[in-house]
Amino acid sequence: MKRSFIYLLSLALLAGACKKNDPALPDNQIAFTASTQGLASTDSEITVTLNLGRVSDVTVPVVLTLQGANVTYGTHFTTTPAAADGTLNLTVPAGSSSVSFKLTKVAGILLQGTESLTFTITSAGSGIVLGSTKELKLSFSSIISTGSTLTLQGGTGGAVAINAVYVDLSANAQTSVARASWDLGFYSGTDFRVILNNTTSASAVVVNKTDINAVTAADVTLDALRVGQGQGNFTIIDDVTGDLTNTVIGAVSATDAENKVYVINRAGGTGNVAEAANLIKIRVLRTSTGGYTLQYAKLTETTFKTATITKNTANNFSYVNLDNAAAVNVEPAKDRWDFVWSYSMYFTGTLPYAFSDLVFTNYLNNTTVAEVTNTATLTYASYAEANIATTAFVTGRNTIGSNWRATTGTVGVRTDRFYVIKDSAGNVYKLKFVSFTTQDGGERGYPKIEYALVKKGA
Repeated sequence: MKRSFIYLLSLALLAGACKKNDPALPDNQIAFTASTQGLASTDSEITVTLNLGRVSDVTVPVVLTLQGANVTYGTHFTTTPAAADGTLNLTVPAGSSSVSFKLTKVAGILLQGTESLTFTITSAGSGIVLGSTKELKLSFSSIISTGSTLTLQGGTGGAVAINAVYVDLSANAQTSVARASWDLGFYSGTDFRVILNNTTSASAVVVNKTDINAVTAADVTLDALRVGQGQGNFTIIDDVTGDLTNTVIGAVSATDAENKVYVINRAGGTGNVAEAANLIKIRVLRTSTGGYTLQYAKLTETTFKTATITKNTANNFSYVNLDNAAAVNVEPAKDRWDFVWSYSMYFTGTLPYAFSDLVFTNYLNNTTVAEVTNTATLTYASYAEANIATTAFVTGRNTIGSNWRATTGTVGVRTDRFYVIKDSAGNVYKLKFVSFTTQDGGERGYPKIEYALVKKGA
């Protein structure tokens, strides 16, 4: 009996010792995504986000104070949720790692551009530590950021994070958009092009008919829509380099009789195809005013609905969701983002493949990128304005692509390279990726970047 007691006591002590030796989790910090942001004169509102270092399993109350310089709450701006007596109360929901609020300018006010508003995190829930970026200065004018660090908010899902994240370096801003929120993008340029949603691994095939009501499940072989995991080919997805002359849906002709019907599998990537009743058939025509007319229905339906899409030249594309052809806000205005991070269709060897953590440049608005790999002689820290003249900038969409990270062997950020980005306004930034998995100190779905202004645009 004594021997059994000693044995059990030993196990208990050993378990306690192991528990003591387990590394403690770091403090869960809360901070703004950036210390400065700007609200351009043409903008009516801005969304401000605060991030935790990791997901919290309990709700986290957060208290901010507001201090205005030449602006007054209610007279010049409001917030959602509303502030009271210079205090804004927020809550990070359990199971989340961020919380946002919206600031809206009061319509019709006249501002000089010198006004600003400072938000300060004064307290957070039990066990939450205030991070280094506990204060945000919001200018009521555009800013040219000198640099910052950002943790991109990919959202839940890990390697298949639910959001695409658009980043505007000069504004210290990021915009997270649910990947599955849209199905088609209608080009706003001079050509008439329609893109599929590569971030949901959508695929499509053309049917040699122009009467959408006459297209039935008998016109489609479901296997022809399978893509990913060794299946499919590049003819059923949009060009992964962003070549708009190589989209699945052909150029929309001014002659209606030349525009055929397409059948779309809205989400794939793992070789999966929806049942015929859940596939969508579409036909796109031009309007007399220079926009698009979309005809759409489920494949097994015998009547179609229509929607009109107007070209918006402030954006690269106008987006719709095929549940009801409603307009969806996806990309920010084309001069308000430099690159997007997302899960998307890409390639491995000669096969289409769904990839995580891809980075694509805003090439349609003349953002250019250079990859610097000679880091033995030119480091991120030493790169300066004098180096710009010998930097080979590329206009391509996927100059960064998947090159910045390794997912085999030692998984993590590649530290032997960094990037230089020239935005459409001529601002030049150097950019490096800091982390994106637990193996390099980060979290999948929330990559961390660091960037600095090298030269301000003219």
